Order: sequence, then structure tokens, then C-alpha cells
Amino acid sequence: MAEEKIDYAQLLEKLESGEIDKLEVKPETFMQFQTAYMNFDHRKRVIGSATEGGLITYVYEHDDKKKTS
Repeated sequence: MAEEKIDYAQLLEKLESGEIDKLEVKPETFMQFQTAYMNFDHRKRVIGSATEGGLITYVYEHDDKKKTS
């Protein structure tokens, strides 16, 4: 089975702009995501949470969200 090619750089830009609310990354495409993530200027604002099956859901933390800690 050929590896799925996804433009994670473009998806991270859409996540930052609010065009999409979340970005889901499957275990088999994580290394593609990791490359785009490491080259993304605002990666510290990209927050991920993983499920037991290895699917990771990323959201972008915008300035209008207040931290409660």
C-alpha cells in the first residue's frame, strides 16, 4: 500500500488561520506531519492530544483563549 501524501504544511496554515478547527494525524502519516510541524513558525501554539489507537488531534491555541492556570 502506497504511503498517503498529505500537505501538512498547508493544513497547519489553515489551522492557524481558523479555516479548520482541528487537524487529525494518523500514526502512518505522523512522520510527514512531524516534518511540516518542525518547519512551522508557530508550532508552540499547536496542541495535540492522542487517543489509544494512535490518532492525534491537533488544535491551534489562539490569543483570544484565556489560560486558566
